[in-house]
Amino acid sequence: MIKFIITLSLIIIKSRMEKYLTHPVFQFVSEIINSERKQAYVVGGYVRDLLLERQSKDIDIVVVGSGIELAKKVADYLGKKTKLSVYKNFGTALLKTDEWEIEFVGARKESYRKHSRKPIVEDGTLDDDLRRRDFTVNALAIALHKNKYGKLLDPFNGIKDLKNRIIRTPLEPAVTFSDDPLRMLRAIRFATQLKFRIENNTYEGIKASAGRINIVSKERISDELNKIIMSQKPSYGFILLENSGLLNYFLAQLAKLKGVEAQNGIGHKDIFYHSIEVLDNICEHSENLWLRWAALLHDIAKPMTKKFTKENGWTFYGHEYHGARMLPGIFSSLRLPLNENMKYVEKLIGLHLRPISLAEETVTDSAIRRLLFDAGDDIDDLMLLAEADITSKNELKVETYLNNFKLVRKKLLEVEQRDAIRNFKPPISGEDIMKTFNLPPCKTVGIIKYSIKDAILDGIIANNREEAYELMLKKGKELGYHLGTKNH
Repeated sequence: MIKFIITLSLIIIKSRMEKYLTHPVFQFVSEIINSERKQAYVVGGYVRDLLLERQSKDIDIVVVGSGIELAKKVADYLGKKTKLSVYKNFGTALLKTDEWEIEFVGARKESYRKHSRKPIVEDGTLDDDLRRRDFTVNALAIALHKNKYGKLLDPFNGIKDLKNRIIRTPLEPAVTFSDDPLRMLRAIRFATQLKFRIENNTYEGIKASAGRINIVSKERISDELNKIIMSQKPSYGFILLENSGLLNYFLAQLAKLKGVEAQNGIGHKDIFYHSIEVLDNICEHSENLWLRWAALLHDIAKPMTKKFTKENGWTFYGHEYHGARMLPGIFSSLRLPLNENMKYVEKLIGLHLRPISLAEETVTDSAIRRLLFDAGDDIDDLMLLAEADITSKNELKVETYLNNFKLVRKKLLEVEQRDAIRNFKPPISGEDIMKTFNLPPCKTVGIIKYSIKDAILDGIIANNREEAYELMLKKGKELGYHLGTKNH
């Protein structure tokens, strides 16, 4: 349950909060603006998080006047460990220290063109500035100037919405979301992170404005998606994204998983809800963003592989292979990194059925070796994903699978300790084979090399050079090649 600083009455909150302004920059800002007879306010998320007793290291300060000039003076005060970045076109400045980010901006009002997220910015009052904020809980301000220092301003009843755990726009939703369509994603992200609900009129505004998300850069969309995925229970956010129609505009492949088809009275599970349940399950065990992405997308290719036969019912053969192949395109469209993180997710999707198939049958050392070889250092994450993938409502079935996974984990440990298979390199290289048989690079080298690898994984020979060398000679002889012979 979210706690609030105040325990007596909202009147006390709205009067003075100076004792909560503990950062030394607040007092220094107050001294400067008092000497210059100006006004400044702490606004937005920092104030919200103060009231929710959440840690925040981002401070936004609005100045009725020039935010840049005030930022320069504060930078001088904080000294050498402070980095100042000035953005004259936007009238803002950002101060970074080892622990804090403090943004200064002049109070402003904004207007937007229909097909652009770039606002026309004009100087304005504090009231103008708070009106352009995204949600009532972010349209709170604490005064820093003389006589009003520490007073909380709440023009849109943000305190009431905090108490009732509601996300609501300060203006009509159509205006707020048209001005900045990213706010639709931010509404869902805040609701997911804070465990709030989105007020009905605001959510209907998201549905009506969903198409306008197309003018937002994919990088900013992905940033919000990552924050939703990293929340405690991201399924809540993805249900809001799908129901609002937003998901269709940037991750339609996931939206297409929703729904159940039936033939001959036989249906399959709703893959969308299964996927986000697997994501929730992973979140209970790992903070790894990319493992969470793998959980979300592990069944992404099921629609394209779905078939129904009288003999087998619904099948999704090869969906793990096709899902892995889809991943680079999905990451590219979302401007997510196409680096080792993408390859990691791709690998886990491609392998996610392997532990499950092992848990369904007798676990052989050979199968364990091959799983260790293919998964490498990601074997533990793969096992977490496989365990999270068991979402059956049949408690006995779930218990059976999880017990079998314990056996698989035990065998993984035993085989790895004995055979050192994880990330192993065959003890005989391609160069060794070419030198031994006096061969150029050719198909024969690959045949011999993979025969040695398979023999080790199948337990026919041990993972050492002596036995591998003997097998190399034997295989070469079978193919018509002999030690010391010219084979060109």
